[in-house]
Amino acid sequence: MKELERLKKDWNKHKNFPELSKEEIYKFLHKKSSSIVKWIFIISLLEFGFWLLIALATKNNEAQQRFDTYNVDHIMIPLMVIGYVILIYFFVIFYKNYKEISNTDSTKSLMQKILNTRKTVKHYVIFNLVFLFVSSIVGAAIEFSNNPDLKLTILKFENTNDLYIFYAIVIGITLISIVVLSAILLGFYYLVYGILLKRLKKNYKELEAIEVE
Repeated sequence: MKELERLKKDWNKHKNFPELSKEEIYKFLHKKSSSIVKWIFIISLLEFGFWLLIALATKNNEAQQRFDTYNVDHIMIPLMVIGYVILIYFFVIFYKNYKEISNTDSTKSLMQKILNTRKTVKHYVIFNLVFLFVSSIVGAAIEFSNNPDLKLTILKFENTNDLYIFYAIVIGITLISIVVLSAILLGFYYLVYGILLKRLKKNYKELEAIEVE
């Protein structure tokens, strides 16, 4: 009830309406929620485009060219296909959520669509973080097994205690890199999707106040 009263006061203050009905509040929250879900869909596509541009920009650098000589397409292609298929699935669900929220005509239905959207975004973020971790581990393992410089170093330290120190350093650097990349990605998701999800949650609470009034 507090949320509903506060919303009425804010609306009346800015719109100078003498009184605000439940239907007007619903239309306002419906419009806001639809806009938020649309931006979630748009931002997810922009994010995909950004990473695609990064991949294209680094395609011809020395590290990528060396990686291509390892002949591990039987590993990398299925991994990339799985990643793209799941991302496309999320894009379809985001668009579906947007269309469903735009066309809903009841408070309960809108509340449920908001919950569904929040759940989808959380699953999307979890997938991206897990995929980053898995692909980084796979890439590091391939590099470690095929890089000629690393092979020479391993042969140099073979049968010595320094070999274990070398392994520890390589594993440590790999894990630190993955943690840093994951933290950057998580920070981005928190700033962008986190803000949008908080707004959806606020809308949900205000719709809940309408429903129980």
